[in-house]
Amino acid sequence: MTAQETGTPEVAPETLRARALASLVTARARTTLLTTCVEDPDLTAQVSPLMSPLVWDLAHIGNQEELWLLRAVGGREAMRPEIDGLYDAFEHPRSERPSLPLLAPEEARAYAAEVRGRVLDLLEGADFEGDRLTESGFAFGMIAQHEQQHDETMLITHQLRTGPPSLTAPDPDPVPPFTAPPEVLVPGGPFTMGTSTEPWALDNERPAHTREVDPFWIDTTPVTNAAYRAFIEDGGYDTERWWSPEGWAHIRQHSVTAPLYWHRDAGQWLRRRFGVTEPVPPDEPVLHVSWYEADAYARWAGRRLPTESEWEKAARYDPVTGRSRRFPWGDADPTAGHANLGQRHLRPAPAGSYPAGESPHGVRQLIGDVWEWTSSDFLPYPGFTVFPYKEYSEVFFGPEYKVLRGGSFAMGQVACRGTFRNWDYPVRRQIFSGFRTARDAESA
Repeated sequence: MTAQETGTPEVAPETLRARALASLVTARARTTLLTTCVEDPDLTAQVSPLMSPLVWDLAHIGNQEELWLLRAVGGREAMRPEIDGLYDAFEHPRSERPSLPLLAPEEARAYAAEVRGRVLDLLEGADFEGDRLTESGFAFGMIAQHEQQHDETMLITHQLRTGPPSLTAPDPDPVPPFTAPPEVLVPGGPFTMGTSTEPWALDNERPAHTREVDPFWIDTTPVTNAAYRAFIEDGGYDTERWWSPEGWAHIRQHSVTAPLYWHRDAGQWLRRRFGVTEPVPPDEPVLHVSWYEADAYARWAGRRLPTESEWEKAARYDPVTGRSRRFPWGDADPTAGHANLGQRHLRPAPAGSYPAGESPHGVRQLIGDVWEWTSSDFLPYPGFTVFPYKEYSEVFFGPEYKVLRGGSFAMGQVACRGTFRNWDYPVRRQIFSGFRTARDAESA
């Protein structure tokens, strides 16, 4: 059967307007929570050179919204042209941002709010026609996704903070012990990777193209804390043969002996999670591991990390119809029954959760819970074109970045789909990263 991509029906302007409004409002509610749950000194402090002060993220969100929606789409004059350079992510690395003359918290809040008020006025009269920036409300969707991505970044900053908890959320629902097979077979053959029809997809997800994938086995769920603990207790961090040369050098140089935020006390593994110290839950997907750690675990287990193509085929390919779905469960947007997204919980759900969200092959939790490392470098698809600016994707293409897929419990729904691509350095552990493993299968 020929691989094909899901078509996207024409959407009425009022439906697009409602979707854009809901996405912007949802993102801003999270931004507000993340920047009002602590005092102003915590907003201006830098908890790690890897992260910006929270107040920088807040004003940057407003500045990007002004640049792309008020200026580029609306043709409005700049509100605060003198701050553009301060909030240009490429002009100043994160480690330098605390020393910049940033807007104070109250001023940053007022600026972001004024921009949003003007944007909502613009949205009321938008016709979603014309160039690529306005077609199907793309620019509004891009900005909603941008804000949700920074919300996840700010949540990472909250996790890095020390001191008492500042955020709370209910835990995911408990589930019975997962008894399905530990891995599933994904048949070989072609499938459609990427998209040319998803209206708010970003440039690195495009265009749709056919990939030929050999048959492979993939874990039914992400690797759990219990499974990863077995790797530790078998001397995984002390055995060089499981590690790539770069990974071995890195863990030795930085004395890495367990996932970030784990420590051992009186024979028990504990972790710090948003200001709370608790026993490491055995049934949750492992979190805060680098690509090097994921790769070493896979080698120890006699397996490997899936390629990006394998991950997407496991997540999207429907063998009955031969087409690629938007999500593992189908084309409908995620609900609370499909996936753990949007900071609804402040932790991954137990492995085996969300049976309604599984793929046609029976793979679970491909969307939400933890970002999943793949073995692939972050590279452009055949036929890639920059849109709307090269700094979103093009400047990052290359072997120094590894691809992560699926989204985490912190990723907003608007920025999470079967084609969405994330990337980071293989040393990164502060991100909400986990993984699942794969292995080759004999061709039929």
